[in-house]
Amino acid sequence: MCRYIFVTGGVVSSLGKGVCAASIAALLQARGYRINLKKLDPYLNVDPGTMSPYQHGEVFVTSDGVEADLDLGYYERFTDIPASKHDTITSGKIYERLIGKERAGVYLGGTVQIIPHLTNLINDFIRFGENKVDFIICEIGGTVGDIEALPYLEAIRQIKYILGSTNTLCIHLTLLPYIATARELKTKPTQHSVKELRSIGIQPDLIICRSDREIPDALLDKIALACSVPKHSVVAAVDQKTIYHVPLSYYKQNVEKQIITYFGLRHTDKINLDKWHLIERRIMAHEKNVRVAIVGKYNQLQDAYKSLSEAFLHAGIHYKCKVHLIWINADEIGNQLYKKLDAVDGIMIPGGFGIRGIEGKIKAIAYARKNKIPLFGICLGMQLMAIEFARNVLGIKDASSTEFTNDCANVIDLMINWYNGEKKETRTRRSNLGGTMRLGNYESFLINGSKIKEIYKLESIVERHRHRFEFNINYKDVFEKAGMGIGGVSANGILVEAIELNEHPWFIGVQFHPEYTSRPFRPHPLFVSFIGTLIAQNKTFHL
Repeated sequence: MCRYIFVTGGVVSSLGKGVCAASIAALLQARGYRINLKKLDPYLNVDPGTMSPYQHGEVFVTSDGVEADLDLGYYERFTDIPASKHDTITSGKIYERLIGKERAGVYLGGTVQIIPHLTNLINDFIRFGENKVDFIICEIGGTVGDIEALPYLEAIRQIKYILGSTNTLCIHLTLLPYIATARELKTKPTQHSVKELRSIGIQPDLIICRSDREIPDALLDKIALACSVPKHSVVAAVDQKTIYHVPLSYYKQNVEKQIITYFGLRHTDKINLDKWHLIERRIMAHEKNVRVAIVGKYNQLQDAYKSLSEAFLHAGIHYKCKVHLIWINADEIGNQLYKKLDAVDGIMIPGGFGIRGIEGKIKAIAYARKNKIPLFGICLGMQLMAIEFARNVLGIKDASSTEFTNDCANVIDLMINWYNGEKKETRTRRSNLGGTMRLGNYESFLINGSKIKEIYKLESIVERHRHRFEFNINYKDVFEKAGMGIGGVSANGILVEAIELNEHPWFIGVQFHPEYTSRPFRPHPLFVSFIGTLIAQNKTFHL
């Protein structure tokens, strides 16, 4: 029988509900339970695919091609269970589904309402797949009190009513702010947040209190009394050095034991936390240091590159190496840019959309190519590597992408006709932006003799994609003759998946997003190879 754990948040957003849910899942998984993690986002966008990274942070892509909240990345990295379209929902998708049913006459002329029609659809989403797992852990986005979150909170109240308290558990994550002038942590925001949750009909069973410092027992006692939960069910979530320390922090406070006991399940001391102990040791055992410049356009919000920064951390764990990420604004194009690039060991050009910052990224690529600085390009990064090479090596001065202008030698072009499985899809520049990209897993064949094949040690790979534009295959021969090799192609041989510069220490661009599938206990081979090259060059930066 499946049990349900609901994770809500209060006081402020960005408290780390995703890491909280993923950490609990990891602990239950370590005890041998089958887990499914789901995210319910209250915003009205159908998905985050057209939202600004400044608004929402990174867009994570599932293997089956869904643009999702970055919390699904935490779920995958902590549990190594691939997320799917059944694990993410937004109010936009729910309302779209509801209106579609109403237009089709499913409700037989009845008045369509939030309760029960919308909440029934939410409950159907939550309970999908319950016969395959022991626990479904559902994270509700936003904070208690947000008007758009009310249907989701009502839905989980209904599930608790239908299935009973013995089969559902509610975890509430709150903040204990420190008031510097009073020199004390304050519990009142947590009390008010729980009061708001209880007014909706939900009593939290476990309260996890975020804080930037140790929480006195007296305050935990106070929260327990005010919020009607046992003292042992108030958990101190003090800031950790990295997110990968959180599972062991919860374990030391018996969080998963409390959950198992709450559900009346058989309790044993059998738990396998070996990989988490290993990660904890290796994160803290820095024997080397390297500096990597991220030349990006959304640097003001580093959550915009969350999977990327995590993938570098994973590679660093592999080598017991501290990877210092140096964030460089892609709008910088003068001498200041070159001074910053000259002080790093390697350069990363990440993905993105739109023309802003393009020339700065191209200048960084040219600098890396000429000065033999290892460079790694992902998605747009690979495309700009191709454009820079076309302009400065092949002499095609107007080389560019039709994403930026139609008046160019289109080294990078829009995919007009392509196949999604057996289905042919056609798009134009006027097509809707949402859901019209090449999304999710696609197979690529690696070229014999290429560096990328040497790194993967495989004939073919499957990686996740998120893009609308492609390298123009008509330039393939002229690129190869000039020294820019094609490292990988799509299964049908039409699309270029990787390029690499010969006679360079490490200069590889890939059309896919390898950062999505990197794990702390299994770092992605491209990131491992890139960081390994930086270490081997003996140009490491020592603290």
